[in-house]
Amino acid sequence: MKYAIAALALACAGVASVAAQEAATQPQTDQEWMAWMPDEAEIAMPALAFEETGGDRSNYDKYYIFHRPDTDFQTALGDLRTCDESARGLRRGNYFPDSSQTATNMMQYGPIGGAVGGLIAGAMMDAIFGSGEMRAKRRVNMRRCMFYLGYSRFGLQKDLWTAFNFEGGIEEPERQRLLAQQARVASGPRPQGEELGL
Repeated sequence: MKYAIAALALACAGVASVAAQEAATQPQTDQEWMAWMPDEAEIAMPALAFEETGGDRSNYDKYYIFHRPDTDFQTALGDLRTCDESARGLRRGNYFPDSSQTATNMMQYGPIGGAVGGLIAGAMMDAIFGSGEMRAKRRVNMRRCMFYLGYSRFGLQKDLWTAFNFEGGIEEPERQRLLAQQARVASGPRPQGEELGL
């Protein structure tokens, strides 16, 4: 019994040591995750095959994948990261259309009142349109960026798309793992269906 307990303790220590070594090799900060280059063989290729319906076609403005022939995984991941960083750098925007409107508000309500009014208006616009508008802007910017880098766009069924894509804010490790799966697709065999263009 004493030997069995000792053997079990040694086995647990060995498992903990392996886990600690694996954790040490993983990126630790967001910046490290953004520069992380996984081995392509370690990244699962997502399922892409489906029978297209009219409902699928009507959603291709939201649910799509990118592909470029003769592109290696590392290049595709670099391109996706570049476009993702650009798309997520969007600002919520100035809700006054021009500086003269801001100046008018400042004169009418004073510098504090004008600034507070602008903040309240911005917060209200974010609450009403914020998340949906930001998702739409990200999609448009990703499409434009990848298009200008030479990638074609192909429609995908929503359930398949959600398995390896994202729209809202997520933690950096998960974001980079999903971008790596998207890179497998972008550098892999040509997807089914017709190219959708920009």
